[in-house]
Amino acid sequence: MNKPHLSFTQIVNMNVGFLGIQFSFGLQQANMSPIYQMLGADGKDLPYLWLAGPITGLVVQPIIGALSDRTTHRWGRRTPYFLIGALICSLGLLAMPFSPALWFAAGLLWILDAANNVTMEPYRAYVSDRLREEQHASGFLTQASFTGLAQTLAYLTPSLLVAVGMNKDALGANGIPLVTTLAFGVGALLSFATVWWSVRRVPELPLPAQELARLRALPKGLGPALAEIWGAVREMPPTMRRLWWMALCQWYAMMCYWIYIVPMLAASVFGTDDPHSAGFRDAALLNGQVGGFYNAVAFIAAFAMVPFTRRLGAKWVHAFALSCAAVGMWLLPGIHDKAWLFLPMVGIGLAWGSIMGNPYVLLAGSIPPERAGVYMGIFNMFIVIPMLIQAVTLPLLYDSLLGGRPENVIRLAGVLLALAAACVLRVRPESSS
Repeated sequence: MNKPHLSFTQIVNMNVGFLGIQFSFGLQQANMSPIYQMLGADGKDLPYLWLAGPITGLVVQPIIGALSDRTTHRWGRRTPYFLIGALICSLGLLAMPFSPALWFAAGLLWILDAANNVTMEPYRAYVSDRLREEQHASGFLTQASFTGLAQTLAYLTPSLLVAVGMNKDALGANGIPLVTTLAFGVGALLSFATVWWSVRRVPELPLPAQELARLRALPKGLGPALAEIWGAVREMPPTMRRLWWMALCQWYAMMCYWIYIVPMLAASVFGTDDPHSAGFRDAALLNGQVGGFYNAVAFIAAFAMVPFTRRLGAKWVHAFALSCAAVGMWLLPGIHDKAWLFLPMVGIGLAWGSIMGNPYVLLAGSIPPERAGVYMGIFNMFIVIPMLIQAVTLPLLYDSLLGGRPENVIRLAGVLLALAAACVLRVRPESSS
């Protein structure tokens, strides 16, 4: 297919939908551990309660990718999945802060994450579909920048609501702060509205008649989709295989950070382990501020990385960013002054901007275009399998190896990010053409 060269404005518009998707993920990262603990969860059980994301991603994204590769709907191959997933996600966000019990919040997270995954996987393939190979770096790093912007807003929204007059200690009937409830309402609005914007502004390209005929001749349904996934796994390009070890280390590390950053801040800055204390609520707000800062760094860094990625290559830029985050993670637990917390967040922000862009630059150039959806879905398995491994193994290590302390979990994340930086340097990029 002869793809038109897109302007910078068009590339931005096509990625606006990622703002809503990632605002939802940002709300989860910043608030699910506090919500779970406010509803009665123990610290060592938090990884189990976060299983929804990895498991739904493992199941949903490859299947949706394979199905979208074969879809011939009049709206396009990817668009129907964008819109359905975004609508369900909006409803899940509205309901989450009203959860009456721990089991309800955990179950609702499964629905919410499944919907997010239905939307996100075709979105990755949509960027690969729509852009020429020489524009992949701009497309995926713009997508990464929207991740940073969305999660900046998601992390900061509760603090901004407090700044304009809301009472940070005002609680709903279930003990969840009202600022959290309103923040999830904002996320529900953005989830659908931003995806609709992108679909309207930069619609999918119509498929050539020959390609459309080929797709319509393919068998439909779940069975052929599963067979396509298995065939794609067996024929996986070498570059993609080499990205596994990097993905294992970096995503295990990021899950450690997201789950335990609020308990760590509560202990290291506010001197409390009690999830019902004012200090713990202050730690949740502080996490919103430092998390918003590192995502703002990611937003700026993702754009700034484009010329470096084009000139030096994605793997060198990614290795540098991961190394900066490794240092930052290791330093975090030893900081007791709130002001100094923002320094290591620069390194974490650099890595987050790179994580959401540069691995996809490496991947997109190595996969066949007609299988973009299924390979983007399979690549998501490189994200969720490490998350599953973390959820199963971290509780076994939490007391015995890590002393039952969230500070040590964050230090472990630093070590793993350093290993991820070493692993990415072993990747040899290749072209699918």
